[in-house]
Amino acid sequence: MLYKDEWTQKEFLENKKELEKQGVKVLLVDTILSPIEKADSVVYNPYELSKEPEGSVFVFYCDTGKATLNRLKEYKERFPKHHCISLKGGKGYWRKNMMLLD
Repeated sequence: MLYKDEWTQKEFLENKKELEKQGVKVLLVDTILSPIEKADSVVYNPYELSKEPEGSVFVFYCDTGKATLNRLKEYKERFPKHHCISLKGGKGYWRKNMMLLD
């Protein structure tokens, strides 16, 4: 799979489902200490994230998606064995009732 720099919520949900079928861990990473309602996320903690299995995907979010996209290069340097992606639109565009239907 090719990893873009940004995923929309829909892409996140679709890719998470597909990648987890393949055994790849996908984490939604909260960089603003403000969890998204009805979404499983982890707080940004570089030490803990570095312990995640190699090849894991980290999808970082902030309020608008701009800060995490601007810092994406830094995240990629900090986690070279993982895939780092920014959530497009951040928390502000997250639709808490959006779900995938089979």
